[in-house]
Amino acid sequence: MDMEAATPPRAKKSRRGAPETQDPENAAGIPAVEPPQLESTAHLEESRSQEPPPPEAGGVDRISGLPDEILGEIVSFLSTKEAARTQTLSSRWRHVWRAAPLVLDGIELASKDLPASEGFLDASDGDIGGVVSLILSAHPGPGRRFCIPPRHLHYRPDTVDEWLRPRALDNLQELDFCDFWHVRPFPPAPPPASAFRFSATLQVATFTKFEFLDSSVEGIHFPQLKQLALQQVTISEGSLHSMISSCPILECLLLKLCFGFTCVRISSSNLKSIGLGASYYGNCINKPNLRLQELIIVDAPCLERLLFLSRYLEISVSVIAAPKLETLGCLSDKLHDSRLVFGTTTIQGYQVTKLTAVVNNVRILAVKLPRINLDMVIDLLKCFPCLEKLYIKCCISGEMNRWRRKHKQFIECFDIRLKTIVLEGYQGIRSQINLASFFLLNASKLELMTLRVKKRDGNEAFFAEQYGVLQMEKRASRTARLHFTTESCYNDVHVNHVRDLVITNPFECRCWHSKGSFGEK
Repeated sequence: MDMEAATPPRAKKSRRGAPETQDPENAAGIPAVEPPQLESTAHLEESRSQEPPPPEAGGVDRISGLPDEILGEIVSFLSTKEAARTQTLSSRWRHVWRAAPLVLDGIELASKDLPASEGFLDASDGDIGGVVSLILSAHPGPGRRFCIPPRHLHYRPDTVDEWLRPRALDNLQELDFCDFWHVRPFPPAPPPASAFRFSATLQVATFTKFEFLDSSVEGIHFPQLKQLALQQVTISEGSLHSMISSCPILECLLLKLCFGFTCVRISSSNLKSIGLGASYYGNCINKPNLRLQELIIVDAPCLERLLFLSRYLEISVSVIAAPKLETLGCLSDKLHDSRLVFGTTTIQGYQVTKLTAVVNNVRILAVKLPRINLDMVIDLLKCFPCLEKLYIKCCISGEMNRWRRKHKQFIECFDIRLKTIVLEGYQGIRSQINLASFFLLNASKLELMTLRVKKRDGNEAFFAEQYGVLQMEKRASRTARLHFTTESCYNDVHVNHVRDLVITNPFECRCWHSKGSFGEK
């Protein structure tokens, strides 16, 4: 049978798609592209069944048949370029982009392969600025997200101020001044006059390379803000606390590379996640001591995650009241001379010096030390007796970690609740074997132990040998699996944006796929 003849004319028209010429109503200035070929639902059904589909179902464009509200939501999740280009699909799509909430990402509009040449960068920024202005003039709003690299604020402050004023950004939900390129250093700049006109509607805000004067944050209120990030900003201690207290429903707070204050005190009924990064600029300004030195969590009944994003962070941390804190780390050697206090329990240099109280709510812990031994790990288990996931992000070395006699009483009395253990820098030396075998032979609830090895050791012979020397056949948990991977990861904590603070386990690597895996034979 001639299938071409049997195909209804409507299906044939759908496969041709939209014309190649750009729609004259596309005022956003986005170049027209070849529209995607939409495959009919009849063809999809034909692949599932040998019977031909009903003639009336062939070639139906079900996506275009959705209501405008749903199409607008779909378009709002596309990139800036792709969203604007949907206007060229067909007459049905001409008005959808303009009717959808505006998502304008200036980082997406720029080239991902920018060279370091200042001339090229300036030219590219000029082109981006023109496209941003065109989009803002073509879209009626409302705005959902506006993202622009902060260097524009430094080199073109008047232009940025104009960008923030159009009606297209009214009721903006997310304002994002962030840049992942760091092509060229530049000093922080004061916020434009229009930066806080969205304070009543913002839900997510990222301020990078800003200089907040006390007068600029005075009286500001963010009633809807749930996620706040301050990165490479200058702000006084009083203004910082004023800004935090102006966010009554704040859930995520990210402070990274900031300076101008020495202490942060947290009293928040809704805060769930805190991320802290080191301040490289503390020694580069006239007052080098104005860097973060102390974090005091006075009262945070909903706090679940306390994350240290850099090993350069040298601060004292006091957690007075955080009954729901479950995720902690990554604790590094820079805290050796500092203090980590939970109520009356003090960890100094990761040696528990007072055991008058324990922290029962912490379930996930990550540590990164140049040298760690079994004694230190056991002290941590005593301090956090309900740990379920432990990440040791370092090359385990030091003592031989003999444990059969030394820790006999601990093994008999302590209930090791660990379910997941990750050991990085594993080489199969005796001290590492003793540490790993301690958990394999004594952790009755263990489900998975991951050993991250170097690529030179990533071979079947090495894996088989370690399976034997670790005595997997004698493991305490019969369901425990031993997993090897040769992939390396340079992120101790996987937080690149304030949105990442909502991730339950930020220590679990999501940027690579494991290679070798061995379980129960």
